Amino acid sequence: MDTDPRTRPPGDGAEHLGPADPTADRGLEVLIQDAYDAMGPVERHLADVVLDHVNDLAAYNAAELATLSGASKATVSRFFRRLGFESFAAARQSARHTARSLRAAGVPVPGTALADPVPAHASAVEENLRRALATLDRGAVDPVADLLARAGQVVVVGFRNSYPVALHLREQLLQARPRVALAPQPGQSVGEELAQLGPGDAAVCVGFRRRPAGFAAVVDLLLDAGVPTVLLTDPGARRHVPRATHRLEVPVDGCGAFDDYGAAMTTVCVLADAVLDRVADGRERIDAVARAYRASGELEEHRA
Repeated sequence: MDTDPRTRPPGDGAEHLGPADPTADRGLEVLIQDAYDAMGPVERHLADVVLDHVNDLAAYNAAELATLSGASKATVSRFFRRLGFESFAAARQSARHTARSLRAAGVPVPGTALADPVPAHASAVEENLRRALATLDRGAVDPVADLLARAGQVVVVGFRNSYPVALHLREQLLQARPRVALAPQPGQSVGEELAQLGPGDAAVCVGFRRRPAGFAAVVDLLLDAGVPTVLLTDPGARRHVPRATHRLEVPVDGCGAFDDYGAAMTTVCVLADAVLDRVADGRERIDAVARAYRASGELEEHRA
């Protein structure tokens, strides 16, 4: 008589290896890891195969997963039922939901390989640009450009994956006007840069998803000090960082595992151009920077 609950078929009193409600946002990986020690050898091998393919599980059906793992379709069905799912289809849907949630938060999630990646990525960039341009009209850009052109000093703040975008914006603005700083500097905190700002200055906080936990606090600190603050973020930041003087929202959704910052960099270009148009001595500033480049020999010589 089979008394091992790990090998009894469902429906004969066998206990689930997972909780009664596995869809409570725990994720398939967590359910398997929690139940792993209670599994028999066959189930563990199947669990290893599932964990290896958890991010693209939606691409498989039960028969394909059985072939991949060397198990039977009945074993596959029993495995997921013991985790608490009604069926393999329910588990696959849960994995798909988890992957979407992770990607929406900016977590790189490997997926099914793209048959032709370049057109797929180009299409994703085009869609992000389309969505960005739907909100980046003159009514949104003009007040931000006015602010950055007239401010006594500007500090551009960016953390983690937002730092390169912040750095690019700072470098473009610095060619149009003086007194543009970047924070944090490598190895430094942001407090020193922000403490010097007042109502006559401006800050641009670049905060795309996977922002550090203290990002909203930095924005609040600036606003509480009366510093006009621009947010350059993805649309999902609104619920996490609700306050801002001005807000420019740019999607960064990619077609693969990583976010795509093509539309974000285009927004930097649009904004820098608009600031340059508003600076009275912008042409003189650009000429002065060019002379400094030539004098220092920093750039290669351009030949028409």
